[in-house]
Amino acid sequence: MSNFPFQRLQADLAGLIARTPAGQRLPSEPDLAKQLGVSRATLRDAMRTFETQGLVRRRQGSGTFVVGKVQALDSGLEVLESLETMAKRLGLGISVSNLSVEQIMADETTAENLTLAVGAPLLRVRRVICADERPVAYLVDILPEEVLHLDDLPADFHGSVLDHLLGRGDSLKTSRANISAIGATAEVAKALQIQRGDVLLHFHSQLFDGGGRIVDYSMSYFIPGYFHFHVVRRVGG
Repeated sequence: MSNFPFQRLQADLAGLIARTPAGQRLPSEPDLAKQLGVSRATLRDAMRTFETQGLVRRRQGSGTFVVGKVQALDSGLEVLESLETMAKRLGLGISVSNLSVEQIMADETTAENLTLAVGAPLLRVRRVICADERPVAYLVDILPEEVLHLDDLPADFHGSVLDHLLGRGDSLKTSRANISAIGATAEVAKALQIQRGDVLLHFHSQLFDGGGRIVDYSMSYFIPGYFHFHVVRRVGG
């Protein structure tokens, strides 16, 4: 398909989305593709633009729904902060759902990222961040039990490992994050109520203490359109 027909398709979809009330489902993919005279594959490609803007949300087994606009979380990445701290600073309301805290054993991947032996005892914390009751981020933290044990967590723990470690006075020095765009796995898609393979912004991070030890290995998955991250850099030379 040439650029002009594709742009016209996106314009038609934009008009349809604008006319559809928030919360209402769009026509099924086969019906919409037939209505617009395109293949389902082409329709999916065009629809991804609106998904990344947060204007529509695909729900597994339910269809594609129009969502109302929410204010995006806009923040720099020069300083490591929890999403809760960012949101509070920006005056945005977020909530936590599906909090899971469990003891696990290190597999090869986690052992390598935490520089531990395979089978070492770990604590895994998983949670979903919601904006206006819509899932927008899925966060996973994995820590050695010697750093954080299940019994160390207070009854009012809401899932922010970073805030908990800072609050108890841990010496945290630096964080290294690899950032990429990925397709949602089945686990992440279920947590975020999206389709498997939908594009997400992925942070793969390690948190170091003052002695250079890795104290937290984390994976963060963000739905594009709800987050605007930026980096301020000095000019080289």
